Amino acid sequence: MEEKFVPYEKMSYRERRREDAKHRRTWGGLNPRTRKAESGKVYKRGDKHKRTELNWYTKLR
Repeated sequence: MEEKFVPYEKMSYRERRREDAKHRRTWGGLNPRTRKAESGKVYKRGDKHKRTELNWYTKLR
């Protein structure tokens, strides 16, 4: 026997929750905060202070 169609507004609270859960998706292990693109206007201190072997050696002389 087929289930009768019941409009969403007339469903019980639990039935609506079950129906809503079917349509929800997860992020699947992704953290949305880490997916943000970096701004080009931000000052990046690390690039300026990176130490390379060549620079380190020349400063000792």
